[in-house]
Amino acid sequence: MIKQNNISQRYLAIICLILFLTFLDNTIVSVALFSIQSTLHVGVISLQWVVDAYMLVFAVFMLSGGTLGDRLGRKKIMLAGVLLFSIGSFISMLAPSVNWLIAGRIVMGLGAAASEPGTLSMIRQIYKDKRHRARALGVWAAVSGIALAFGPIIGGLLISFSNWRAIFAFSSILGIVSLIAGMLYLPNDHLRNKNSFDYIGLISGGLGLSFIIGGLIEGESYGYLQPVIISLLVIGIALLFLFIVIENLIKQPVLPMNFFKNKNFALANFIAFSTNFAIFAVFFFVSLYLQLIAGFSGYQLVLVFISISVAMVISALATGRYNSKNKKVPLEMFGCIVAAVGVYLVNLLLSPKISLIELSVMLFITGLGFGICLTGMTNSVLNSTPVNKSGIAASTVNTFREIGGVFSVALLGLIVNSKLTTGLQHRLSAFHLPTNFQSFVIYAVTHGGHTPRSAHISIKELISHASLINKLTAAAYRAFGSGLNVSLDIASSLLLITGVVSISVFYLYDLKTRTHKNSSI
Repeated sequence: MIKQNNISQRYLAIICLILFLTFLDNTIVSVALFSIQSTLHVGVISLQWVVDAYMLVFAVFMLSGGTLGDRLGRKKIMLAGVLLFSIGSFISMLAPSVNWLIAGRIVMGLGAAASEPGTLSMIRQIYKDKRHRARALGVWAAVSGIALAFGPIIGGLLISFSNWRAIFAFSSILGIVSLIAGMLYLPNDHLRNKNSFDYIGLISGGLGLSFIIGGLIEGESYGYLQPVIISLLVIGIALLFLFIVIENLIKQPVLPMNFFKNKNFALANFIAFSTNFAIFAVFFFVSLYLQLIAGFSGYQLVLVFISISVAMVISALATGRYNSKNKKVPLEMFGCIVAAVGVYLVNLLLSPKISLIELSVMLFITGLGFGICLTGMTNSVLNSTPVNKSGIAASTVNTFREIGGVFSVALLGLIVNSKLTTGLQHRLSAFHLPTNFQSFVIYAVTHGGHTPRSAHISIKELISHASLINKLTAAAYRAFGSGLNVSLDIASSLLLITGVVSISVFYLYDLKTRTHKNSSI
């Protein structure tokens, strides 16, 4: 028995390593954004794609990855995904331009989507005893949250010694280690599910999300009233509507809509979206602000994000213990309110001269709320669905997590970039600067101080306008801060609304149920 337990623990360790790998890459890049901008001379929109390319592909194909594993072999698909992830990391590490970097991130997202569902399927296969399986699923839920928390810390340490390429080198090496360990030690599975594959659902849902996100991000450059952008958004919404209709009609849907009839399941996915929306508001935009405006070094970023990471780990473990004893009250509803308060306080104190200690304290409060949400919502989903459906249930909540992050970077990036460029253009026009000078200043501000290679501006012209450029640059950075304030207000408000609505629905539903039972008696 002891030997069998040791073998099972070894399996679980490898599975959690693969899970850690895929979720780590959601946030590890957040602290490298300024380094990427400095090296590749890219703007905020390109940085949005660097982050969103991974999460969007991850979200779109995650549910399908589980289905393919059931049909072709869970271990086979999971390890193929790890290999693909490692190849994508290698491409990203060597990327000579931002387009190559985004392409590498897409490949990484495909690999993550193929491997993540297999981690749950393997747990169901390895742990036959319900009690042991429940503990393993608790560990799985905790690791998925811890990976998000440790991303900025590991990323900050790596860029302190090198630059953003070190992050992808680390991901590539960790991927290869995970692949070798999985090939050598994970058991083969022989059970196959021959159910039909929901190709129509995959295509309609995937394209719908892609068109909407693409329209939101590219609209920042081309304008939202352009026919091509309007078409992308309208077609995307229509495809998502078609996806919902299809999933309600088909026998083997990629996303079972009947799951959402369960109150706890529906609320957990709602919370998953809102939590990750807020997490990426903090990890993406606050991180970029601290590097670009406040001048934080890699070491300072590590110190700041240690607080939120430690808090997430503490609250995640405490929530896991609570859930193992008490399944009646989902703590994640209250976690939303704690996180909302934390994000609000971060926003209140944020300034170019913010104290590292003050920011760390506020982020610690935020992390406590995030940790409660991440562990609590996964447990709620797993407890509200049958064991044989736990894989698809957990993949569903993780899909909503990824979608929340994708929309956060796209929508809040729109607000920040709009505040930055629109305000700057008005100021430049008011000073009647030449067109070439206007484009020069806008490029420099949105690309981390770098100037366009094609700029035809003499040193004499530059010196004559130096004082004005400095004033405009300072004003632009204030506009960036203003956009960030609005974004964090939206994130904290969404968390607060989510928490209040979830608590209200939960207790009103319980009251209605008890009233109905009493009237029946």
